[in-house]
Amino acid sequence: MNTDRARVLDLFSCAGGAAMGYHRAGFTVDGVDIANRPNYPFTYHRGDALERLAQLITTGEIERYALVHASPPCQAQCALTVGTNHSQGWGGTHDDLVAPTRELLEKTGLPYVIEQPNGRATIRKDLTLCGEMFGLGVLRHRNFELGNWNTARPAHPAHRGYVRGHRHGVYREGPYVAPYGSGGGKATVPEMQTAMGITWTDVREELTEAIPPAYTEWIGTAFLTCRQEVLV
Repeated sequence: MNTDRARVLDLFSCAGGAAMGYHRAGFTVDGVDIANRPNYPFTYHRGDALERLAQLITTGEIERYALVHASPPCQAQCALTVGTNHSQGWGGTHDDLVAPTRELLEKTGLPYVIEQPNGRATIRKDLTLCGEMFGLGVLRHRNFELGNWNTARPAHPAHRGYVRGHRHGVYREGPYVAPYGSGGGKATVPEMQTAMGITWTDVREELTEAIPPAYTEWIGTAFLTCRQEVLV
């Protein structure tokens, strides 16, 4: 193991889209997820992410980390789920874990990143990243709140066209695929893997939840650059 690499704690890790990006940026990664994630490509602890974080704070083991990344469940208020719940007559059946996650992250005293999709009103949008910024085959906009550190926002280039598939009864071709759902021109599993740069899992559910590693590779590189500037 390379002990010179900074270490990041990856909470609500899913199958490791964020983790791979941090790894490529130069981090050692430890993941935590409540579900069994046999495809996760790094060291992994199965369990409740907030309970694990609280335990690390209590024992002082949190000090091993330079950065904490968290992608808490977003179904409570993300635009797609709110609209679906309302149309189906469903109530607030999804938990909002952003606030308790932020509260514990603040207790660590460490720099942190909270990731959420567009339509989420409960995080500060310090960064918004898009697949077009990295030449990917998805748009997959994601917002990031940066705690106890900051960096400049990258330019958001114009999109080159449509996301392939049916929308409002109209089918369009486009340079991007939709990495969620099925049918109606939605991406196949191999298309999702190629479009997001994820090769280590072929589980559709994991791919639909994943963020492209390019996003956190950019964030991790920016963080390490900021840290180096502070040290100098």
